[in-house]
Amino acid sequence: MVSDAIFKALQVYGIAIVISLVVAVLIKVLVVVTGRIEKAKPIDVPTGTVCPIGLGVPDEDVAALSAAIFVAIGAHHILHIAPTSHGWAAGARAAQHSHTPGPTGRGPR
Repeated sequence: MVSDAIFKALQVYGIAIVISLVVAVLIKVLVVVTGRIEKAKPIDVPTGTVCPIGLGVPDEDVAALSAAIFVAIGAHHILHIAPTSHGWAAGARAAQHSHTPGPTGRGPR
């Protein structure tokens, strides 16, 4: 009885070891393959005109945002940077404060 339990435990440990080794080898292969793919890609530096800057947006902010976006997602073109309307925010604030107190106007007692 005890020997069967020990044998089952060794089987489970053996299976876990084999699965761990297979996963480790798979990860190593993926790292090597993706490393070779990254080395093969030439880095394209975008050139062209700068997007028009809206009123009130400092040039330094546009340059910093453009650099951050380029680093994060690669060579994409920023089409437009402008402030958005805040109508949705005012509506949400009004909805949060639109509850009315109890029927007497003074709330529950």
